[in-house]
Amino acid sequence: MTPPPVRVEHLSFRYGERPALNDVSFDVAPGSIFGLLGPNGGGKTTLFRILCTLLPPQEGSASILGFEVRTQPDAVRRVIGVTFQSPSLDIKLTVLENLLHHGRLYGLSGASLRARCDSLLERMKLADRARDLVETLSGGLKRRVEIAKGLIHDPRVLLLDEPSTGLDPGARIDLWHYLEQLRRESAMTVLVTTHLMEEAERCDRLGILSRGRLVAVGTPAELRESVGGDSVTIQATDAERLAAKIRERFAVEVRMVAGLLRIEQAGGHELVRDLMTAFPNEVSTVTLGKPTLEDVFIQKTGHRFWEEDEPEPPKRGRRR
Repeated sequence: MTPPPVRVEHLSFRYGERPALNDVSFDVAPGSIFGLLGPNGGGKTTLFRILCTLLPPQEGSASILGFEVRTQPDAVRRVIGVTFQSPSLDIKLTVLENLLHHGRLYGLSGASLRARCDSLLERMKLADRARDLVETLSGGLKRRVEIAKGLIHDPRVLLLDEPSTGLDPGARIDLWHYLEQLRRESAMTVLVTTHLMEEAERCDRLGILSRGRLVAVGTPAELRESVGGDSVTIQATDAERLAAKIRERFAVEVRMVAGLLRIEQAGGHELVRDLMTAFPNEVSTVTLGKPTLEDVFIQKTGHRFWEEDEPEPPKRGRRR
């Protein structure tokens, strides 16, 4: 049986006494874009560093195309392309020079290397900027060069850590168009970490990380449907008192999240009507919406996405 492009099994990692990953397991299907969604401190960076062979697993295992990151790191590095969150370009070199130098690190040379560079420049729509110094490029163009670098040796799996960091909304959309085109044209498998809900929606499948635990895995649609109904958010003058009254009156589950009451309920519009009729003086505002990935996160963790603000340990360098 052919191994999946990425497999993580019961992976755990600790920094001293603090767990960064706790029994994480998932597979990534061939030719798909898989997203790891989570806030800062959720475990994304640690998992990314393990997959890139920058950190050895402490417990469990991780493999790329059947190669174990712990015991076969060189084989893993030959089949992956990596784009780090932090810039890795030499801004005093041209776009083409950055690609040429990076290709030589993988043993490429001569006409084959130049042909590979020309192909990537065309694919990433950088051909007219090949001789421009990187320091003159916009953030979006620099990101394209970063991705081109990661593709120079024709990897089978592309790993991207928060690839849209620092990009404006237009450049972010363009970046995702290029990733989707890349997957479509070359059947490459892409794994991307992100803390942005709108980016997560563009992935084929998602794993949601919270405080080192993988709390949900599925397509964005499957995850939203798992919430089980409309999302009703209520602001009240006395939220705890109102929550008790709602539970007693309507026999529904009410969550307290960041001072607000949240209810997942089919036919939410009818519940809103009944709430306003029953408690007109106790409800300050009420919002009705279809489930979002934020609602999935709240349902799985009991708190809002941005309440996890403990940063992961700083990065200690990058693979060249």
